[in-house]
Amino acid sequence: MKNELEISVIQSNITCKNKSANLKNFDIQISNIKSSDIILLPEMFNTGFYPKDKTLSEKMDGETVTWMLQTSIKNKCSIAGTLMISEGRKIYNRLVWVNNKQKVFFYDKVHLFSMAKEDKYINKGNKRLIIDDYGWKICPLICYDIRFPVFSRNNVNYDVLIYLANWPIARIEAWDILLKARSIENQCFTIGVNRIGTDNNQVKYNGCSAAYNYSGKKILSTKKNTSCVSSVKIYKSEIETYRKKMNFLNDMEDYRLTSVRG
Repeated sequence: MKNELEISVIQSNITCKNKSANLKNFDIQISNIKSSDIILLPEMFNTGFYPKDKTLSEKMDGETVTWMLQTSIKNKCSIAGTLMISEGRKIYNRLVWVNNKQKVFFYDKVHLFSMAKEDKYINKGNKRLIIDDYGWKICPLICYDIRFPVFSRNNVNYDVLIYLANWPIARIEAWDILLKARSIENQCFTIGVNRIGTDNNQVKYNGCSAAYNYSGKKILSTKKNTSCVSSVKIYKSEIETYRKKMNFLNDMEDYRLTSVRG
């Protein structure tokens, strides 16, 4: 188990529906990282958020997941991002996590964003994913999931909660508040990764990627409207000490969601 975990977040513009351009851009960004245990990318980092366009989906052995595997090997680290994945006739907004040993995990977005009609084109997932990486328990989720605290509920003693997003400027204040709230109520490190730029639907994004510690203190922030790679180091011993002193998680009710697993 590693006591110190270094996590790098990439806040970047995303070229509309152009996988090769986006993967090349992220290659350049990642080349600036000297060392990292985990690299986090925004939601639908390879195409932008266009759930209506089924041609953007690919298989798990397709171009983007292959790129993620190669990037993990090259940088000797774990990497995570979301993309549209097709399985039979179904398409998912899937968070793919490739760990530093090139094992692939995935989470299919449960809360689909009906305001953008994501629920009309994307199939809903039915369970959370808890990853054991470097001896840390990590719960990676996607964008809109952050608005549903019961789904994020720390009933499995995870250490890190992650949201990979395309979160617009119009509601960016809520983004920051919700990230902080999730860290406090779950007594965990919480990290949010967001994009910048304007998409083809004229939706504007300004980033505001951030990380909070277990008590709600901001430990990483990015400059608005700026493409950047930012890293934060977190420590297992800190969260263990804090939870022993402030054992709020021990007082939660023992109940489970019935509609999803995990």
